[in-house]
Amino acid sequence: MDDITYGTFWESNFSLEHSTFPNTEPAVFDITKFGAAPDGKADGSQAIADAWKEACAAAGSSKILIPAGKFLAGIVNVTGPCKGAIEVEVQGTVQAPPELAWDGWFNFNHIDQFTLSRKGTLDGQGQVAWKGVSCDKDLKNCKKHPINIRFNFITKGLVRDIASLNSKDFHVNVLGCDDFTFEGFIVSTPEGSLNTDGIHIGRSKGVTISNAKIGTGDDCISIGDGTENLKITKVACGPGYGINIGSLGKYENEDHVSEITVSDCTLTGTTNGVRIKTWPAMFPNTATNIHFQDITMKNVSNPIIEPSKVKFSDVSFKNIKGTFATALTVQLICSSGVPCEKVELTNIDLTYSGLEGPAKSECIDIKPTIVGKILEGCK
Repeated sequence: MDDITYGTFWESNFSLEHSTFPNTEPAVFDITKFGAAPDGKADGSQAIADAWKEACAAAGSSKILIPAGKFLAGIVNVTGPCKGAIEVEVQGTVQAPPELAWDGWFNFNHIDQFTLSRKGTLDGQGQVAWKGVSCDKDLKNCKKHPINIRFNFITKGLVRDIASLNSKDFHVNVLGCDDFTFEGFIVSTPEGSLNTDGIHIGRSKGVTISNAKIGTGDDCISIGDGTENLKITKVACGPGYGINIGSLGKYENEDHVSEITVSDCTLTGTTNGVRIKTWPAMFPNTATNIHFQDITMKNVSNPIIEPSKVKFSDVSFKNIKGTFATALTVQLICSSGVPCEKVELTNIDLTYSGLEGPAKSECIDIKPTIVGKILEGCK
């Protein structure tokens, strides 16, 4: 965790803000003043809710402080709008009870100008949950576990230098947000932990993820329907399933996906590399202007995959390099009835490290534009 450089984004914005408004220090609401104890035993969720209520109602900018120490907290469900910008500063560690049933653990709803910051840790203690039945495989008999952090309908949001550990389900779900940035975010969950996507984004626009380190048992980043203008850069992913768009086409009336850029990322030991995944023979959708570039892969099993019943156009994979562990380096499968258009492969320089060779590519119902090096099968 110590090898990530933090603070560049915030320091530049902080100095600008305070040079313009030198007397706007936020009012501080310390949760220990509301009854929370840093003993790791007493439930501090009510103290956090009470601090939020006062901070949200205060004029001007406000800060809720979770100081150094170990705190236990059950469900935290807080809602705006607030009277001014509001920040939750986590200096210590907050742990969820091992047994916790609800849709989300920390839930932030309908807030304008929100920040979650300061190198603290939210630990979902999900080890017991991972031993159960995955809802992806058996929806009837599975037990629903809470997501570590839910951001619902946030405008102008910032998550800076926070670590999310051992979530029982997804670490983060971003829904209906606009202008939201993750900077220096850390996700840590062991390989094999069920359904623990690092960051899932849906029906949001203007999201940026940069300088993040994500290791999990599922997708490092998953991109759902309705996502627009998403930028992912300088993300270290692994273990996990890679950086994936979809699944798309599972539900009726899904919103289209557009303007997705993934650049300068490293994937290490992941099941997949970069992937666009859809549900075959399900509902129609479109995905446009999707670009993966300057990606380094280290011993990735399935580097580039795009099985599709959804219409894709203006998609590019550029400057993808590294090593992969299965004999199929590029797999682009489109539908004859829903053709993929304007797909470009440029400088795909991947070295096969396994014994199943020779390595190959596969392109079905698609004729991509190819520039530079690529294995046989798609030319």
